[in-house]
Amino acid sequence: MSNNSNTFLGIIAGTAIGATLGILFAPDKGVNTRRRIVDEAQATKDQLQREASNLKNQIADTVSTQRETLDTKIESLVSDASYKADDVISSLEKKLSELKAKNKKLQKS
Repeated sequence: MSNNSNTFLGIIAGTAIGATLGILFAPDKGVNTRRRIVDEAQATKDQLQREASNLKNQIADTVSTQRETLDTKIESLVSDASYKADDVISSLEKKLSELKAKNKKLQKS
């Protein structure tokens, strides 16, 4: 983990040094260079905003789809449980009627 962070910091530092040297030795006037930097920064900001918006929409779509899938699975599970509950109730009612019949026979004896 530390090696990765050191590598990342090295890349960032190298990029900053390269950008600084590029600005210092640029053949264009300072005003033009600054304007170009501002324009590039604005373009990068706009691009990042578009990508963030797209990512947000993709995440929202994925969450919506997953929610629908989960709702469908829950409905299926509840339906299956309901059928099984009906089967258990029917079985218990049958057993109860058998026990009542046996009880009546015992009471007549």
